[in-house]
Parts: sequence; C-alpha cells; structure tokens
Amino acid sequence: SFFPAMSTDEKTYMIRPQFHKKFKPMQVKEIIQKCLDDKLTGQKYHVDKASKFTRELADAIKQELKELHWDRYKYIVQVVIGEQRGEGVKMGSRCFWDEDTDNQAFATFSNDSLFATAVAYGVYLY
Repeated sequence: SFFPAMSTDEKTYMIRPQFHKKFKPMQVKEIIQKCLDDKLTGQKYHVDKASKFTRELADAIKQELKELHWDRYKYIVQVVIGEQRGEGVKMGSRCFWDEDTDNQAFATFSNDSLFATAVAYGVYLY
C-alpha cells in the first residue's frame, strides 16, 4: 500500500481537553477566594505593600492552578489591590478565545482598609 500503516505507538494529539481536565470556573473561584482571604485578612492598605501583595497573590493563584494538572492549559492571573475610600471601581476585560475550552473566574475581597479583585484566565493550548 502507498500509505504506511500507523502503529499504535504513534502519538495522537488532543484538540479538546477531556471533560475532567477542563477549566472549571467554580473550582478556580474557590482557589482565588482562599488565596485572597489567606493573604489579606487583617491587612491594612499601604501603598508600599500593595505592589508586593499583588505579585505574591498572582504567583500563589497561578501555582495552585498548575497543581490541578489540567494539561495544556496556560494561565493568566491579574490581581488589583486598592485603598478603600468609598469610591466605586469598575473592572472589565474582553477576550478572543474558544468558548468550548477557554474560561475565566474571579473573586473579590474587601475590608475597611482595602479591596482586591483577582481574575484567572485558563486558555487551552492546541
């Protein structure tokens, strides 16, 4: 035959994640909320600490997501921390992605001194 027979040892590529390995927004939201609560409970806003806290929170959330072992997902984590002054804050985003595989989750934290919002995006790598 002109086409060689494929052996069963050859690799196959998944173009969609298996259901149990799919980004689960509710599970991610719980992870984000726990990280925010653990890091920020009892803290007061200080301009010098805010930058450090945002980096530490983003790294902690990303590490927790990696430990879920959702193969071929890339994670983007954004954290915003601000001083609580009674003013409103709006945050928005737009993404161009595959609705079947990609998703996002967010959680918020606030106390008398500060507010924080963290968003995690999971993008499946084809």
